[in-house]
Amino acid sequence: MLRKAFIATATLSLAAAATGAQAAGTLDAVKEQGYVQCGVTSGVPGFSVPDEQGNWVGLDVDVCRAVAAAALGDASKVKYTPLNAKERFTALASGEIDVLSRVTTWTLTRDTQLGINFAGVNYYDGQGFMVKKDLGLTSVKELDGATICVQSGTTTELNMADYFRTHGLEHTPVVFDTNEQAATAFDTGRCDAFTTDLSQAYGLRTRMTDPSSVVALPEVISKEPLGPSVRQGDDQWFNIVKWSLNAMLNAEELGVTSANVDEMKASSENPSVKRLLGGEAGLAEGMGISDDWAYQIVKQVGNYGESFDRNVGKDSPQNIDRGINNLWNNGGIMYAAPIR
Repeated sequence: MLRKAFIATATLSLAAAATGAQAAGTLDAVKEQGYVQCGVTSGVPGFSVPDEQGNWVGLDVDVCRAVAAAALGDASKVKYTPLNAKERFTALASGEIDVLSRVTTWTLTRDTQLGINFAGVNYYDGQGFMVKKDLGLTSVKELDGATICVQSGTTTELNMADYFRTHGLEHTPVVFDTNEQAATAFDTGRCDAFTTDLSQAYGLRTRMTDPSSVVALPEVISKEPLGPSVRQGDDQWFNIVKWSLNAMLNAEELGVTSANVDEMKASSENPSVKRLLGGEAGLAEGMGISDDWAYQIVKQVGNYGESFDRNVGKDSPQNIDRGINNLWNNGGIMYAAPIR
């Protein structure tokens, strides 16, 4: 019943919002306004959060910057709209934002009933549970009867209900509008556990009073392919967002970085590198953007590996292992369609 009610409510509200939305011509609108309006979280470390200078940074933010670099030639031409889980799809369907890049899971109902298209996956994740170390718990199944802090209106809430029902366990959800609120409530003792995608959990743990006192239980209870999305009805804009992400992945596979991109453009004899960096005229014609679109992405934003490392990986406070988010030829499942 929870799942049906959630889907029905979301579908009705988004259908109404989409009535007034202008899906076609997004690129022209972006060029006219001079920036990409990007929907992000209200603050998840590693994915989208303002830094000490007030600049938005994160893995999802880099997708927004890549799209701006491709469409406008300038990765800084982005305006960010912080959105909670309940607001995000309505904001996209109504035209308030041009792209949603906000730790959002790609699911069947979202892809087919909300008037949006997912443009790819920029992080493969899974849902887990955080508890206080001093409880001595070793399994989610030991949370029978527990109170659990969770963000409302999310697949996280639904996954938890499914998991506990399947295993015959009781629990009491304590719901909040944002993950930050849920994590804070858990940190202050309002709940026995906190659940969300593990990438976000590790990021939010860094903000808790004593991060070392909080541990993740071993079970991962869901598949959470996270990625950017756009409104349906504008294939040109859909392709720009999709191929901006693909360009970052292809650049990493080809060894093209923000540091060596100029050298590679000038001297590489690899046909794939030449195509990536604008050496074959007309490849971007169908997207209505400059032939150097991917060069601008790599030069200004970096390849996918660079973005991962500085935001959530080895060069970040989260220090998350690449794991399945490695490239396909390095033990992971990240795989981009070729540029040719």
